[in-house]
Amino acid sequence: CSSLAGIMLCAAILITLFVYLIFFHKREEMLAFKYGWWGRGEKPMTTEDLSIRPFKVETTEEELSDLFRRLDQARFTEPLENSCFQYGTNSVHLRKVVSYWKNQFNWKKQVEILNKYPQFKTKIQGIDIHFVHVKPPRLPKGQAAKPLLMVHGWPGSFYEFYKIIPLLTDPASHGLGDEHIFEVICPSIPGYGFSEAPHKKDFDSVSAASVFYELMLRLGFSEFYTQGGDWGWLICTNLAQMAPYHVKGLHLNMVSISKLRLTHLLSILLGRYFPRLFGFQDEDVRRMFPFLKKGLYRILSESGYAHIQATKPDTVGCGLNDSPVGLAAYILEKFSSWTDMEFQNLEDGGLERKFSLDDLLTNIMIYWVSGCIVSSMRFYKENLQKGIGTQRHEKLTVQVPTGIASFPNEILHIPRAWAKKKYTNIISFHFMPRGGHFAAFEEPELLAQDILQFVDKVEKGQLWLK
Repeated sequence: CSSLAGIMLCAAILITLFVYLIFFHKREEMLAFKYGWWGRGEKPMTTEDLSIRPFKVETTEEELSDLFRRLDQARFTEPLENSCFQYGTNSVHLRKVVSYWKNQFNWKKQVEILNKYPQFKTKIQGIDIHFVHVKPPRLPKGQAAKPLLMVHGWPGSFYEFYKIIPLLTDPASHGLGDEHIFEVICPSIPGYGFSEAPHKKDFDSVSAASVFYELMLRLGFSEFYTQGGDWGWLICTNLAQMAPYHVKGLHLNMVSISKLRLTHLLSILLGRYFPRLFGFQDEDVRRMFPFLKKGLYRILSESGYAHIQATKPDTVGCGLNDSPVGLAAYILEKFSSWTDMEFQNLEDGGLERKFSLDDLLTNIMIYWVSGCIVSSMRFYKENLQKGIGTQRHEKLTVQVPTGIASFPNEILHIPRAWAKKKYTNIISFHFMPRGGHFAAFEEPELLAQDILQFVDKVEKGQLWLK
């Protein structure tokens, strides 16, 4: 570059490289916003209504009469002797649940509980989106609430967060301090609960993330935190990939991997004997091995539902939408085994060891009165029908500050050594002392504490700015 022409050429190359790094390279690492029209028919030429409307859960006597008629006419199959919950929901215990449902469960009282937090609907991309929006009852002078988007999964609902909401919006009253106070937004995934179901194919996790991103912007939040497990894990992960300059931190109580690399296979084969070589801690070894039992066999024994829902959700969904007892059997089995796999060896499935029947039936009733079971199951097909590891979001990393609460009874344990390949900025990874898949529902205080310490690390380190 001694000549003027050489200097100019070098300068042009450097400028081109600079422009590429700033404007194009980063774009390649971000997930594109997915705009779709999910309403009925063709998209109208008129501008979409951006209003936010108050919503309340309501029920009618006709709905309850129809429910009780169906419960009275239920047919039960005798279970195998001593089978407990090993073949699925045991019908002997299911009879007891149905009896409670008919004679003691007070849905109208539970509706009042559901309505104790402000709920709203707004139309986004052609469908009504339902969400709970709870602001702090009090704020110390000079302090602002931090927006937190919390996303549920299947077969859960927004109701999963009702016990953790007060711990986050008013932590001081629950012995958790007042340094970080949240404004919590809990939407229903489209096709779940009281969010309208998409009327067109291909509404996947990226679509949901795009809708919730638009929701947060509509509520006036340009920066916010996200938290999720189950499908909430994937939706919040996609949102962090899509809007890394808006998501200040991503907190998860479940993670998964879509591609098994050679290092994964080697760590499965040898990690029990050489844990440090693969970055495993003692607790990783305890939770993962023997891998045939705690990994492969567990996946095979617990994934049959996912194969059905990822292929022909409408077929089985029709039966569940027609029978409240069938719906309850299908959902309760997950709340048994996913809370603790050992519960399937109990006659009652251990259902009331972590939950009350009122809470379990309230979640089931949200599916029943909204008629959403079929559309909720379709979400599996939309996300999995193209194969695992084929989607763009599965090939992208997550660079925003990430916190992971690893609960011991989660269906499959993912060690930090595996998770950091996807989440490159893990600042908090904790082995939780107890709890399973439905963390916010099972252990709200433990989860709230982990969220608070994670946000504290992000805020004090101003990590989102980096």
